[in-house]
Amino acid sequence: PAFENDSSLITLNQRDSPQENGVQTNQYSSISPPASPVAQDEPFSTYFEEKVPIPESPNQVFSFRKLWAFTGPGFLMSIAYLDPGNIESDLQSGAKAGFKLLWVLLLATIIGLLLQRLAARLGVVTGMHLAEVCNRQYPTVPRIILWLMVELAIIGSDMQEVIGCAIALNLLSVGRIPLWAGVLITITDTFVFLFLDKYGLRKLEAFFGFLITVMAISFGYEYVLVKPDQGELLKGMFVPYCAGCGPVQLEQAVGIVGAVIMPHNIYLHSALVKSREVDRKNKKEVKEANKYFFIESSIALFVSFLINVFVVAVFAQAFYNKSNMEVNAECNATGSPHTDLFPLNNGTLEVDIYKGGVVLGCFFGPAALYIWAIGILAAGQSSTMTGTYSGQFVMEGFLNLRWSRFARVLLTRSIAITPTLLVAIFQDVQHLTGMNDFLNPILQKLPFALIPILTFTSLTSIMNDFANGLMWKISGGIVILVVCAINMYFVVVYVTSLNSVLLYVLSSLLSIAYLCFVGYLAWHCLIALGVSCLDFCSRVRNRPAVLIEEQSEYDS
Repeated sequence: PAFENDSSLITLNQRDSPQENGVQTNQYSSISPPASPVAQDEPFSTYFEEKVPIPESPNQVFSFRKLWAFTGPGFLMSIAYLDPGNIESDLQSGAKAGFKLLWVLLLATIIGLLLQRLAARLGVVTGMHLAEVCNRQYPTVPRIILWLMVELAIIGSDMQEVIGCAIALNLLSVGRIPLWAGVLITITDTFVFLFLDKYGLRKLEAFFGFLITVMAISFGYEYVLVKPDQGELLKGMFVPYCAGCGPVQLEQAVGIVGAVIMPHNIYLHSALVKSREVDRKNKKEVKEANKYFFIESSIALFVSFLINVFVVAVFAQAFYNKSNMEVNAECNATGSPHTDLFPLNNGTLEVDIYKGGVVLGCFFGPAALYIWAIGILAAGQSSTMTGTYSGQFVMEGFLNLRWSRFARVLLTRSIAITPTLLVAIFQDVQHLTGMNDFLNPILQKLPFALIPILTFTSLTSIMNDFANGLMWKISGGIVILVVCAINMYFVVVYVTSLNSVLLYVLSSLLSIAYLCFVGYLAWHCLIALGVSCLDFCSRVRNRPAVLIEEQSEYDS
């Protein structure tokens, strides 16, 4: 293959490999993950114990029955576009820039769809998810570093999701459930819900569909209640311009991209598509699966985009350019107990998930507050469940874990929840705005998902006839370059706001290490994209590899 691996050498001789049903087969089509000699004979299965059968539909260009059979993974994936971090980014976008940044949200969602397409294709064609492919293709040290970076991103994301649930419970209980108790409740019910797939994978997917429906109804209710200006909404969505915008709006635009496209979601989607019965030796079936998964992902992300638009539009219409004095007066008039959240000054209103619910309650009544909290609870609960799945796929793939299901859930939950619980104990619900500012740089790990997915989907030695074409390679490279630049800008903005020489030095050292590793991944990616002049160490080769028995002779 393109990369050699210390623990497992996967090789391919495309000229000698057999043809089955018009698709060239190789060892990538049948191998199990590397394991100990004792475990190698055991069949390796996806995390989900059952696979959904696909109905036959001969000579049909499109079948709704088939689309329904493939429906599920895309909606689970789309949850990451609706987590509390995204909702907070949406409401801040509306409050700070009105409708002017909706086009950024639209563009970020389209970019996300293209990246999710690559993730789904990798899982369908190879039968392995991204973490498993990374485990086989990268050397040991880069592989461990990559795993740690992805785990760090998952932990940061999970903290936002669990805190979102805790805030929602606090709002629903009128402050009776403290933040730390909300975190414990979220941990408990997440464990319960995660075992729903024991009753059938389709039931689990239906449960996630129910949570998305709850979000759509909750935030849709707020949208109907506020009645945003439809003309301004359409103008903001389709006119890529931000009149009168400054550094605040620019930072918010960058935040939208960083919140929408999550690195662990690429790993998640490449694993979820393995839950469908697809004969990877049959080129027609693989092609068909890619088509239906792309359609399903498009529908799922369209729904998630509408829900995000609801939130942006509500805060753009009702609270754009509102001052703290105006909000304080309104909350006083309605007898809200949260008036002290808004100081008596003419500063522009700053909102987060908690203050957003309070402000809605002050202006539109208690029902608006409780319905908002229900929507946040559904967003937090669903995203923390998919975050746990992501953590297990990542750990299972990178480390080749063959533990029991309960042990894997317990370990991945503990890693992500422990820092969250500590934060909840020592922070009160009114002072969590700074927490997202701290977590956002941690979440800027997109290169560690985007570069590998473009690398592996561009290699014919892995993807055969389904490798990226020239247009996909060029557009994918440009998209990844832009997204990574945006994320680096976000990190630089945060670091420069710290106002500490010691933190500057520490951040500079970490940034150098970060950029060196990104450069290493980019070097591999460029060789996979066809820039053969960079292959000066004979470590990466975009060519059919020799057979295992010939490898030692080749190396010598």
